[in-house]
Amino acid sequence: MVRAADRAERPARTSVWLEGKAPRGGGARGGQPPSLDRDRITAVTAALLDAEGLAKFSMRRLAAELNVTAMSVYWYVDTKDDLLELALDAVYGELELPDPDAGEEDWRDQLRAIASGYRALLVRHPWVSPLAGTFLNIGPRSVAFSRTVQRVIRRTGLPPHRLAGAISAVFQFVYGFGTIEGHFTLRSAEAGMSPDEYFQQALSTARQAPELGEVLDESAQLMRARGGRTVEEMYERDFHFALDLVITGIETVVLRGEP
Repeated sequence: MVRAADRAERPARTSVWLEGKAPRGGGARGGQPPSLDRDRITAVTAALLDAEGLAKFSMRRLAAELNVTAMSVYWYVDTKDDLLELALDAVYGELELPDPDAGEEDWRDQLRAIASGYRALLVRHPWVSPLAGTFLNIGPRSVAFSRTVQRVIRRTGLPPHRLAGAISAVFQFVYGFGTIEGHFTLRSAEAGMSPDEYFQQALSTARQAPELGEVLDESAQLMRARGGRTVEEMYERDFHFALDLVITGIETVVLRGEP
């Protein structure tokens, strides 16, 4: 265990995965409750983040949920950031990743499956998107996700110098879409409303501002043309069409044989 004074004197952290503190499996240490280990601490951390959000998470709150002292948690991790990084990698394990070596499977279908799973992850765990932009994302599950993405994109037929751009086009889009959808879902829940109720209230509030009349009318026309009776249906249509646009763009570049 690292003392608080020692933690204060340490240089800026890099990653829990680079500091010898996060073996791939975690067992209970001597003198600690037998029911307590790093895997359980990580799982409870993720559950608390789901239930209460990133802003309310603390080591003290975690210890209370585990029914131990905060000092007991520090036997397994040095800082709250270590725990957040471990929880972030743990939820990446929820993704069902295709086998890029399965020659009978089309890369388009595999890419759609990965993108849809990643979007669902971001919506299911709204705290993931800010943490994914905070840490290095080099835990084993995150690396497995990144490696699968790279191997599927390689199957598109794009030249090597276009692969990184294609990955950005797909997954920065998914990251942004999933983040916005997740935050909207979270705000709805915090307001005690369904997404549809929250959406209608937001529209009603916006209509009270006369200067927004024109843009609201234009937005209403777009939404009617798109179709969908619920917020969920609107998100589904927009996401899959936008993803198809990106995939079509990749196909077009490959067919043109552009350098």
